[in-house]
Amino acid sequence: MTAKKEYDVIIIGGGPAGLSAGLYTSRSRLDTLLIERGVVGGRITDAELVENYPGFADGISGAELGQLMQRQAAKYGLNIVTAEATGLELKKDKKVVKTTQGDFTAKAVIIASGSERGKLGVPGEVEVTGKGVSYCATCDGPLFRGKTVAVVGGGNAAISEALYLAKFASKVIVIHRRHRLRATRVLEEKARAEAKIEFLWDTVVEKIEGEKALEQLSLRQVKTGQKSSLDVAGVFIAVGLKPSTDFLKGVLPLDEGGYIITNERMETKIAGVFAAGDIRQDSPRQAITAAGDGATAAVNAEIFLELKA
Repeated sequence: MTAKKEYDVIIIGGGPAGLSAGLYTSRSRLDTLLIERGVVGGRITDAELVENYPGFADGISGAELGQLMQRQAAKYGLNIVTAEATGLELKKDKKVVKTTQGDFTAKAVIIASGSERGKLGVPGEVEVTGKGVSYCATCDGPLFRGKTVAVVGGGNAAISEALYLAKFASKVIVIHRRHRLRATRVLEEKARAEAKIEFLWDTVVEKIEGEKALEQLSLRQVKTGQKSSLDVAGVFIAVGLKPSTDFLKGVLPLDEGGYIITNERMETKIAGVFAAGDIRQDSPRQAITAAGDGATAAVNAEIFLELKA
């Protein structure tokens, strides 16, 4: 933990967007602090294999990619503190980032706090989280070796989870509210070729049953309304993302989904405050685009600081 409290730039979030921004600002000799509440590298560290990041023809684990990004940025002097941002206060030419480790002040701020896994919001979900309900296959998948598990969702995250779980589980049942996956064709082809993966189409989870541990899922077929139950040892929920912007409400303009509105220079409505990555409105939510956003935000933060000097 550093005792220093004032910087040229503060970056909130240590995923690909934040680390890319930190690399650029640090190389430009701007005194930079990156604040990350969890694992540096962000959500990508949960990915067993990243196959679509340029430069890694055979793929690379998300954890290793995150470590490489961190090491590269730290090489140029990026300061990193483990803390959660709880607020942003604007004071004339300075911005105060409030955190669980105290307040930090900077002339420019880049918000790259990313997003969190969405929740189903059904009865039983909270009560059985950690007792059969999970949001991270790479974290908890090995606990379900030889058992039947379900994955809820139909996007890239859900199908990636299912493919990983197939290494351990005896059966993986993908529950999707539509009749077509939203995942990329490559991932879909891999999932359909995996004998352990089955699909329950046009189906939603209405309740998660179990007292001390998950016992079964209560399901509803959306087209017919028919209800059923499914016995599983675990359920992995991958139903979209929620931007981590609660600490910004009332400070920055957000869209209806809670995402930050920026222009092509990653500038927000507040001078000297930038946003990058998944947290930004209309972001493709890919590691490579997040890294590009971070670089763009950093370059324009430097220009902002030069003009203010």
